[in-house]
Amino acid sequence: MSTRAKSRLKIILDERGISIRKCAELADLKFETVRKMYNDEAKQYQRDTLGSLCKALNCEISDLLELIEE
Repeated sequence: MSTRAKSRLKIILDERGISIRKCAELADLKFETVRKMYNDEAKQYQRDTLGSLCKALNCEISDLLELIEE
């Protein structure tokens, strides 16, 4: 069994009624970057991306990512 980081961005955006495109605009990120994180398809998380999302969404990194067992 392994542990991995899972994106919670979909949960956050859905709760707040924010689209992927709007989130990308707010965080000044590429749509594709936010889409991959939203769909939990990102292979790695860039520090700058996490920082931009946290600032735009007024949240902590721990709100964006969770550890899961696979």
